[in-house]
Amino acid sequence: MSGRVLRLRRVSRNVGDLARMIAFYCEALDFALVERTVVGTPAWGEMMGLPGARAQMARLRLGAQALELVAFDPPGRPYPADSNAADLCFQHLAIVVADMPAAYARLQRHACRPISQGGPQTLPPDTGGVTAFKFRDPEGHPLELIRFPAGVGAPCWQEAPGLFLGIDHSAIAVADVEASVAFYARLGLHVAGRSHNRGPEQQHLDGLPGADADVVGLVAGQRGPPHLELLGYRTPHGRRLDPPAAANDRVADRLVLAVDDLPVLLDRLRDGGAPWPPAGDGEVALLLDPSGHRLLLEMESATPGG
Repeated sequence: MSGRVLRLRRVSRNVGDLARMIAFYCEALDFALVERTVVGTPAWGEMMGLPGARAQMARLRLGAQALELVAFDPPGRPYPADSNAADLCFQHLAIVVADMPAAYARLQRHACRPISQGGPQTLPPDTGGVTAFKFRDPEGHPLELIRFPAGVGAPCWQEAPGLFLGIDHSAIAVADVEASVAFYARLGLHVAGRSHNRGPEQQHLDGLPGADADVVGLVAGQRGPPHLELLGYRTPHGRRLDPPAAANDRVADRLVLAVDDLPVLLDRLRDGGAPWPPAGDGEVALLLDPSGHRLLLEMESATPGG
């Protein structure tokens, strides 16, 4: 069936100081700068809900995965200072490392703030047995370092070279796990795994007393990292932003999804009553998922954009 998401192409992340953030991701986490561009066509501004807006963009790469940093003009609000991992605006990038102590030591030399309490945490075997550490970049965006034990995670991580290997997934907090699973199934993603993460290790990892979350991994037709994770917190209950984020606010990340036939997918979403009517044309479109996360849908053949 056509009209399906093929893969998570990249994450597009809003920043305020583009030069500073390029330096952080490259120097602290070993990303490489691929290109810098400017965008600001009337159609792009209308799609973003910001007529007349322009932006500088930087495309970064770590291993085989891409991250896009976008500095809007005019800029939006800074990242919410009091947000936590359960809040529905939460979206992190999970960066795979070959050596957690070495990667953690590298971070200590850069301007990042911990989310996790007590350093890296090793989760119980029934939730994967991974070692992870959550933190914020200099502008407040959440990130995670993750180290997979042998036999866990995508096979590519066991042989990748370097200290920082690539982006395994992007995780988003959702209000209703099953409603979100159903929504993403309509896009062509399916469940690859589930776990129920709770206990002291999860609380320390999230920096949240009582953290208790259902975690669902979703994959698209073209398997391989990065994939998408849904985080449904039983406790604490996630809060929605009030007022909702604008497209240029620092918190308004976009999941950029490659689609085989975008017009067919948009017709199906409109017929089914998408949470927010998709805006765009036959090559690219923007919509919101049920929890308010932005999805930028691109035709697989389209030139990558913001």
